[in-house]
Amino acid sequence: MELRQLQYLVAVAEEASFTRAAQRVHISQSGVSAQVRQLEHELGAELFDRSARAATLTRAGEAALGHAREALAAAAAMRQAVDDVNGLLRGRLTVGMVTACTITGLFDALDAFHRAHPGVVVTLLEHSSAELTAQVRAGAIDVALVGVAGEAPEGLAALPIVSERLVAAFPASGETAGRVHGVSSGASSLTLDDLTRLPLICMPAGTGIRTALDLACAARGLQVTVALEASAASVLADLAVRGLGVAILSESMAAAAADRLRAVPIDDCDTPALLALIWKPSPPAAVAELVRHCRRAFAGA
Repeated sequence: MELRQLQYLVAVAEEASFTRAAQRVHISQSGVSAQVRQLEHELGAELFDRSARAATLTRAGEAALGHAREALAAAAAMRQAVDDVNGLLRGRLTVGMVTACTITGLFDALDAFHRAHPGVVVTLLEHSSAELTAQVRAGAIDVALVGVAGEAPEGLAALPIVSERLVAAFPASGETAGRVHGVSSGASSLTLDDLTRLPLICMPAGTGIRTALDLACAARGLQVTVALEASAASVLADLAVRGLGVAILSESMAAAAADRLRAVPIDDCDTPALLALIWKPSPPAAVAELVRHCRRAFAGA
């Protein structure tokens, strides 16, 4: 009996498919099937019912699955204990990043972490903040840089990076400066009620900026019209410059386009947009080490 056979047993059981299990463990389907067959031969019982389209555990398979997971966990713990003694980090880290992120501190931290711990394979993926947060809670992602509203997600450890108020961004000058109707683009400040009479350009639901806007409006019983959505701040700015609506941005996003847009404060929008690094409490050594590098990189930025 080999650990890889137990790994394949767990993969097939969780995926309910030999094909998906093979993709998960990065070998051929025939290889997975052969190893599971060999394990069944050693145990003297079939572990999966192969008569249906999905691979389902037999009673013997259900009895074996828990022990297989325990054996794999024990083997991983033994390797980690030895690596800790030797000062080594190994394994995999999955890092999430909100779509269209332009914060280079995360990239600097990943670079420093990789140079210090080349034995750890790092996977980086993009998604919405809401989806990344859900995957961190589920353990599918180890660390994620997300946009949230007001405060970090409950129950997760967090390193706040940026906390900013929202602004409404109008074209700075030219013909398009007068195209947005309802409220004068020359106003020195706006209220959320003013925004209800304007076509807005904003990030999609699930992002920190959109959530901050929605929460502030809901608290006052207001409903705004989001005419256009985009995930990148630069796209929001481009659309606003063309007079297609008023862009809702964070202060730093608006500042980056100050040559084209004029940022107007929203007086009664008190919920800030927060950019934060999040992870589950009591993290394993590799996650804790990456967080340490992130603290250093963001402090430097």
